[in-house]
Amino acid sequence: MESVTGDTREKLVVERVPKGLFIGGRWRGAADGATFEVEDPSVATPLCSVPDGGPLDALDALEAAVAAQEAWAATAPRERGEILRRAFHLLLERQEDLALLMTLEMGKPLAESRGEVAYAAEFFRWFAEEAVRISGEWHAPPDGNGRILIMRQPVGPTVLVTPWNFPMAMGTRKIGPAVAAGCTMVVKPAPQTPLSMLALGEVMAEAGLPDGVLNIVTTTRAGEVVEPLLRDGRVRKLSFTGSTAVGRKLIEQSAEQVLRTSMELGGNAPFIVCRDADLDRAVEGALQAKMRNIGEACTAANRLYAHRSVAAEFTERLAARLGGMRVGRGTEPGVQVGPLIDAAARDKVGRLVDQALAAGAQPVLEGGPVAGKAGYYYAPTVLAEVPADAEVCREEIFGPVAPVITFDTDEEVLALANDTVHGLVSYVFTENLRRAVWFAERLESGMVGLNKGIVSTPAAPFGGVKQSGLGREGGRVGIDEYLETKYVALDM
Repeated sequence: MESVTGDTREKLVVERVPKGLFIGGRWRGAADGATFEVEDPSVATPLCSVPDGGPLDALDALEAAVAAQEAWAATAPRERGEILRRAFHLLLERQEDLALLMTLEMGKPLAESRGEVAYAAEFFRWFAEEAVRISGEWHAPPDGNGRILIMRQPVGPTVLVTPWNFPMAMGTRKIGPAVAAGCTMVVKPAPQTPLSMLALGEVMAEAGLPDGVLNIVTTTRAGEVVEPLLRDGRVRKLSFTGSTAVGRKLIEQSAEQVLRTSMELGGNAPFIVCRDADLDRAVEGALQAKMRNIGEACTAANRLYAHRSVAAEFTERLAARLGGMRVGRGTEPGVQVGPLIDAAARDKVGRLVDQALAAGAQPVLEGGPVAGKAGYYYAPTVLAEVPADAEVCREEIFGPVAPVITFDTDEEVLALANDTVHGLVSYVFTENLRRAVWFAERLESGMVGLNKGIVSTPAAPFGGVKQSGLGREGGRVGIDEYLETKYVALDM
């Protein structure tokens, strides 16, 4: 497809993706024939239609997963790992087409989409290696009477609910460990970005994943589809990435069957620039932490705290860099800021900025909605002198807006940073080792970036504390979420 360019290539990439529910190794329509349109947010027009699955489709998918569970759990770890390894290579071979597909359905610039495909593939490589390292224990108890055997076994059929902002990486971050551990799956992707997950399902089938191990139900009826699965006694685990509000509901529904749950929920990340920070590194880190994925990331820097002695220079330099970023359709050369996912997202960002200005914030870079474009564009915006209690500092922005708050002491900014129900990630920029460790130990978050604006890597445990979630994805502990521990007492 390399010789095909422009609109023709975009159409071919979209046409190539299977447009069906993937259940038991077959592509099919919804039981009631319902469909929904997938929109290109850069031009606010439909790309295609996919099945709008309902409760019957979800239960069919679960039936397929349950039927495949016993044989899949008995599959050799090396075989499971090799399937993931083949999928890793297939994703890299198709990186350009998959990146274009992602850009078309969610808007991020092509360079970022290419990066996400590579990042997504790395989860498969990581868990291909973890599949053969599932281990247990064999030892004598303290009194020497008998032996203790500890085994690790797959938890069983799982429900995976993925978000729209990283439609492929959030899929592989869940599918990878489930496959490695020997669990079957029912996946519900976000309705805004089903195509990336359908393409991923095709890749997994080509990599040799047996029928029924991975099942995909695209739908706009999330509640109708997910709740019956969670209340069905055959599901043993739920992994969800999304908002805290939805996460709370899913935890409640999971309680009936006492399901294992992994929750990666909302964030409100503080980004702290200390008085001794290297401002070059701090500005670069702020660009990464704020503008990755157009700011539509749970790890995005939501509140930027700058020490009073460096606040003006930091804010001006950040505004200059953000003001130089090109806004446009993600497929266009040189574009660095694509559209937000939909009109509601754009309007929410605008509301938060308006409220901050009304509360006394000062505009340093006036961005705002972009006139003359059909898509959902919002240009980068920088605000100074933002009151610490402004709503823009309390609510997850999910857009290219950087509110800067000044502080005077480390103790003051630590209290401000921790003054939130969320605790996913924090960022600290300082050249003082003692100060860095002081913050790292006291910040109430599951992850801390020290002089780094990006913390995500398949090799590290990703997750939050407080209302930002439960459990960890990635790293050596990522597979633990899909394994049960069984103890056997032996009489010798």
